Amino acid sequence: MKSLYLSAAVLALAAGAAAAQDLKYAPGEDARFNWASYEALKSMDLKGQKLTVLGPWLSADKDLVESVIAYFEAATGVEVDYAGSDSFEQQIVIDAEAGSPPDVAVFPQPGLAADLAKKGHLKPLADGTEQWIKDNYAAGDSWAAYGNYTGPDGQAHQYAFPYKADVKSLVWYVPENFEDAGYEVPASMEDLKALTEQIVADGGTPWCIGLGSGGATGWPATDWVEDMMLRLNAPEDYDAWVKNDVKFDDPKVVAAIDAFGWFARNDAFVAGGAGAVASTDFRDSPKGLFASPPQCYMHRQASFIPSFFPEGTVIGQDADFFYFPAYAGMDLGQPVLGAGTMFAKLTENPAADAFITFLESPIAHEIWMAQTGFVTPYKAVNTDVYGDETLKKMGEILLNATTFRFDGSDLMPGAIGAGAFWTGMVDYAGGKPAGDVATSIQATWDTLK
Repeated sequence: MKSLYLSAAVLALAAGAAAAQDLKYAPGEDARFNWASYEALKSMDLKGQKLTVLGPWLSADKDLVESVIAYFEAATGVEVDYAGSDSFEQQIVIDAEAGSPPDVAVFPQPGLAADLAKKGHLKPLADGTEQWIKDNYAAGDSWAAYGNYTGPDGQAHQYAFPYKADVKSLVWYVPENFEDAGYEVPASMEDLKALTEQIVADGGTPWCIGLGSGGATGWPATDWVEDMMLRLNAPEDYDAWVKNDVKFDDPKVVAAIDAFGWFARNDAFVAGGAGAVASTDFRDSPKGLFASPPQCYMHRQASFIPSFFPEGTVIGQDADFFYFPAYAGMDLGQPVLGAGTMFAKLTENPAADAFITFLESPIAHEIWMAQTGFVTPYKAVNTDVYGDETLKKMGEILLNATTFRFDGSDLMPGAIGAGAFWTGMVDYAGGKPAGDVATSIQATWDTLK
């Protein structure tokens, strides 16, 4: 019997060593990480339990999320099976309606999660989760709202936990070009418009803007309009617009479209002239930043756009970004447009509740922060953990946000947000009046059931 006990002990030690080796960063070895939050998770002893997670992350992103999940497994003993799907939106509906859902799903957009919650496929998160998000996230009320849906009982519940964020309110530039011309990063929308005019006065072209994207041509302009909506109106107006309570042809929306036009429909302001905006592919449009002499000085686009910069471009040196600023005279705070992913429960597996608790720990954020492609609005994380200065700077923009709003076109019905809004903005870039464009988009919305 003694030899059996010894063998069991050896096996247990070997298993523990293997688990430690699977962790990206050894617990306790790097003082930047909040290891206390990791150790606290060990009070949830769930050895032998299993958890299934379905999400949209594949390839490198799958490796990254699994590197985070490994800490939950090591601390609690839960065995997690994460599956990624490039047709997540369809797969989660099929699985839920067939009665064989994963325990937890990762939703890239709140709209689909809200639909499943209303049909009774999502399970409310633990009491206090909504308040935790409000208290611990920058612009926490905004983040909590995106996971708060009406259930089959007609009552609102916190069904989803926001986790990974993306930032869209960014303007990209080449620091060397700014330095050579004597330009400074603008601190307000008034300053940005003044800089735009100054560059023209100096004989340059301020902006590169491209709306081309194959069958999705027009979408980059929707981001501009959404950002301007948040800078000209209260967040409540933005929310009402996304829900069609404020109509597209409302003067507030028309003004936001024309605010985009101030930049995009002036031949002197845009590389190639206003006529090139709709026909220039969004992937090609930032290349003017790197021409010699520069074809433009600024390019407004989300955090993913460096993928289309010249090979070898070093962010923070060869190219950098600043926050697409708010109006100093509007008193609307520092709104940020972006997107994010939401974790939701589809079963009452206790391990699913434990996993949501894990997401409330700084370590669940810091492990991914230290690598790549992740920013968070969680105020308790150590921003020194970020894997590079670019991510850290984006994270600081999130932490300084007074309002965060999801990409509005992603929240609208597909026929609008991925249809009439896109084509309407192409028409607008081509010279059609904003009022006519807005009326046409609203007419389409009015036909939807």
